[in-house]
Amino acid sequence: MRGPRAGFSGLPLWLFVVAALGALFILLPLAAIVVRVDWTRFPELVTSESSIAALKLSLTTSAAATTLCILAGTPMALVLARSAFPGQQVLRALVLLPLVLPPVVGGIALLYTFGRQGLLGGTLSTLGVDIAFSTTAVVLAQTFVALPFLVLSLEGALRSAGGRYEAVAATLGASPTTVLRRVTIPLVLPGLLSGAVLSFARALGEFGATLTFAGSLQGVTRTLPLEIYLQRETDPDAAVALSLVLVAVAVLVVALAHRSSGSAVR
Repeated sequence: MRGPRAGFSGLPLWLFVVAALGALFILLPLAAIVVRVDWTRFPELVTSESSIAALKLSLTTSAAATTLCILAGTPMALVLARSAFPGQQVLRALVLLPLVLPPVVGGIALLYTFGRQGLLGGTLSTLGVDIAFSTTAVVLAQTFVALPFLVLSLEGALRSAGGRYEAVAATLGASPTTVLRRVTIPLVLPGLLSGAVLSFARALGEFGATLTFAGSLQGVTRTLPLEIYLQRETDPDAAVALSLVLVAVAVLVVALAHRSSGSAVR
């Protein structure tokens, strides 16, 4: 009996046609950016003072937001994947809510929490801490929208790995903290890295929550997406050039995430 032809995996041909159309829907707009770039001015456009400041701020705040995602998201994923308690499904839905929530709504929520008239903002302001419209606000906005990516990725890795190795370690007398440090974290490290990379990518591209909660002050809160938005009104060529830079960084980040997830599967 003849097996399926190489490269088709037994799938019907029409499925590949539809998949190709879907891929073109993503790739054509990206190709349009490349075609639209004014390559004669490209170095000048991407190395302007405002562009460099926005890129540096985006990379710095995204790294800080990713760190917060790891610190907060890892315990959340562990609790969701390794325990059972009343209201767990509701908690999971709330944790993942920023995935579907419009970012501008997230920005308003953060503003009414940490702004001067917010739930915590008044107390913080009394203590001399003003968060809204600061670089800290950028980090918090990015963390808010990026955190679910790490939780979702790590929780999936934990459930795929199962708990048999942890159970064996516990029966041998290891404490819960030792099991976590010596067994659980090393076991799902590729999933954690993949989630961290995806969180970084989401933080890097954050726009709505940042604009609403942090504003747009050059060198303070104006990240690369905000710079692109402003340049679109004054210098479209600069906006296109900076968009290409952001796409290139995003492609690199997604490739790293894919490599990390591939390691987790192997």
